[in-house]
Formats: sequence, C-alpha cells, structure tokens
Amino acid sequence: MHIHILGICGTFMGSLAVLARELGHTVTGSDQGVYPPMSTQLENQGIALLEGYRPENLEPKPDLVLIGNALSRGNPEVEAVLNRNIDYMSGPEWLAREVLKDRWVMAVAGTHGKTTTTAMLLWILEQAGFDAGYLVGGVPRDFPVSARLGRSDFFVIEADEYDSAFFDKRSKFIHYRPRTLILNNLEFDHADIFDSVEAIERQVHHLVRTVPSQGLIIRPALDPHLDNALALGRWTPIQDTAVGSEISRTADWRAELLAEDGSRFMVIHHEQPVATLSWSLTGQHNVRNALAAIAAARHVGVTPDHAVAALCRFSGVKRRMELLADIDGVRVYDDFAHHPTAIATTLEGLRRRVGDEPILALIEPRSNTMKQGVHRDRLLASAERADRVFWANLNGMDWLDTLVAGAGANGRHWIGRSVDELIGLVRDNLSRPCHIVIMSNGGFAGIHGQLVAELQRRSGQEPGPLEP
Repeated sequence: MHIHILGICGTFMGSLAVLARELGHTVTGSDQGVYPPMSTQLENQGIALLEGYRPENLEPKPDLVLIGNALSRGNPEVEAVLNRNIDYMSGPEWLAREVLKDRWVMAVAGTHGKTTTTAMLLWILEQAGFDAGYLVGGVPRDFPVSARLGRSDFFVIEADEYDSAFFDKRSKFIHYRPRTLILNNLEFDHADIFDSVEAIERQVHHLVRTVPSQGLIIRPALDPHLDNALALGRWTPIQDTAVGSEISRTADWRAELLAEDGSRFMVIHHEQPVATLSWSLTGQHNVRNALAAIAAARHVGVTPDHAVAALCRFSGVKRRMELLADIDGVRVYDDFAHHPTAIATTLEGLRRRVGDEPILALIEPRSNTMKQGVHRDRLLASAERADRVFWANLNGMDWLDTLVAGAGANGRHWIGRSVDELIGLVRDNLSRPCHIVIMSNGGFAGIHGQLVAELQRRSGQEPGPLEP
C-alpha cells in the first residue's frame, strides 16, 4: 500500500511514517519548513519528503492519505485529497487500527514531560529485555529512531492532548486505549484548540474512561487540575508520586533528593528505600518523570531496583537540555521548553547544577498559545533563574515588545527581532564560563548552528557542523 502523509515532519506524523515503512508500506510525505531531527531521521529511513503542499504531490494517487492536525481546509493538498475522493484518516486513528490493536498500551500524557518520560519508560523496558513497540514525540538518544513496531505485546506511546485532525477534534490520546497510563501534570496550553483548562480536564476524563479496571493510572500527588479530571469519574487503581516531603500523606512512590539539582536521589516505594538513582539529568521535573516511569514499568513486571539501574544509564532525548557545544567554557544547550512552567523548571535545574555561573537564555515564544499572549503574565518570571534573557520576536508580536520594554530597566530582558540581532546580544553579554540555553519548540530560524559557529570563530576555531 502507498501511504502519503501530510505534515510528515511533525514529530508524531514522522513517527507514523517510520511505523508504516516498517509494516511494509510505500511511504511518502509533504511538509512545509522542515528541520532536524525529524527530517534527518526520515531521510535516513529512505522516506521521500516533498517540500510544500501541492496537488501534484498526490501523483501517482496514493491508496491512503494520513492528514496531520496542523493541516486544515484551504490547504491545496488537503483540498485535492477531498476533491479526488482519495481515502484519508487521522494519524491517531490509523495508529490505533494498524498498530495498537491487541497490544498492552502504556501511554504517557500531561502538559509537560511526555517525551522524556516516554523515553525513560521505554529505556527501562529495553534494559529489562522487552522488545516493546514505541512512538516518542522526539528522538530518544538511546534509540536510532523515534518509533518502532517491536515484537512484544507492549507498546509505549507519548499521548498528546492536541486534536487528531481538522475532521476529528478529539484529543489524540482518546484513540489509544491504554492499560497503563501516566498522567504527568495538567496545565492550560493549546489555546488555539481549548478555550479553558476545564476543557482539557474534560479530555483527560475521556481518556481515563478508556483505561480498564484492571489497569493502572500513575499521577503526581499534588496537581489540582488532575484532581478535577479524576473527580469526574475513574474506575482504575491509582498510584501517586511525590518528591521529598511535599505532601503530608504518604505517596506510593517518593524521591528523597541527595543532590539539590536532582542528579542524585533515593527512590522510595511504600516508604521502603529501593535504590539510589544517579544520572546526568537535572531538575525536580525529571525526578518526577523518573518516578512515574519506574512505577509504570513495575506494572508490567520490572522490579524497581532494575528500573533504577536502567535509568542510571539513560541518555535523555534530543532537544531536552541537549549540550550542543562547549567552546572554551561557553556551553550551549538546546531545549524544547515552550511554556512558562517548562522554562522555569529547566532553568531551575540548570541553576542548581552550575551555581553562580552566568546563564543566558534565548527564548522563542513560538507555540500558538504563546503567540496569542496567553501566558504573558507569567513569561518574564519563568526566566528569573537566568542572568540575561533574550526574547526572540521573529513574528512581530506587539505584546511581547511591550512586555519586555516594561522590564527593560532592570537590564535582564532584551528583545531580538532577527537571528543576527540575537546573536549580537549574546556576543555583547558573553563571559567565561557561561551557559547559553536556546529554548524553542521549532527550528528557531537556524540560530543553533549560527550561534555555535560565531562562538567558534571568536575562539579561533574552525566552524563545524552540529550533530544532526
């Protein structure tokens, strides 16, 4: 079968392409403005990528078109699919029908940390000898691709609350029917889809309705929006997680920090110490992610001590505080954070690791929610752990100019309206040692490679390509 995918370079649709190819289908796809790591992964898989959306991309006529949720009516290729009566469906529906049916699905949902937690759980199962199938909304560093079918009964999936397609407005995760479900957290996001956090709570409730009574739901002990979603009804046992002494009652799973930055902690199950986890990751958010992954792995038979041992060797996920370069004491990181909570927790983890060493943050408010200014009241405070913050206003958002101008007197917040201007601001505020964190959920107009090349030139090094 020839399957053509619209929006193929998105992390989800690109992963579907890998699975479809593994099933033996001929796979092609279209997208606009492609960028690594997904474009690199697809090219390495031998999947043909077509730049732009055009009716002629549907020649020869495919047997099935999978339409990503970024596509809508009026798109020329979407219109051609409809006018030519080509069979089509949403990516989540195809995944449920062709891959997830009859599998033990282990899903990771929540506003933050889905990709990392999914990769953690997958790595634990891998080290325990499971050949689990998976779909991760990114590229895990311990695996060559973002998805595979696997040969076991288990399938690990990042479960997104975003809608499925322009013709299917249910959240993607409604299609998956998990037996093991991690709910990481719940905050307002995706303002282009949801009118309120209550609307997201309702979708999570719909997800909870699909988990069997013999399944398991894992959640943090303190999250009022998850409380609201679960109060709408649940029929499945729940285990909760906590860090330190943040709750008065006992959680099923706890972590006692042995290092302030979260790089070392004791895992405790039902108040019994299990093992000490030491790893390269930082931040309490990753401690919580680890607890959830350990609890989920135990549900399918992996003992907690084996799970901890596996996570001690976990490499992480691309674009999650990924070190791009270390140039004479200037360390440059790439991070996917695009919500105030994610920005704050990422910078807090780095601050606890580096102490008083300067941190420069380059942040692109790129998501649809950010562009609408929904989180503007929290935005500046989210970056308070950085010494200098350079906000990228590449799309001419007036509210961002006004916001940063109002904070400009303290000398910490600056606006850059182009990549060259942002690189100049970094150059003018550079010291050694120094930590530069680039935050965006997109390609950030290629600033990563350009900034590293500029730093290499200033240090007398020959500029070289970044790792793909």
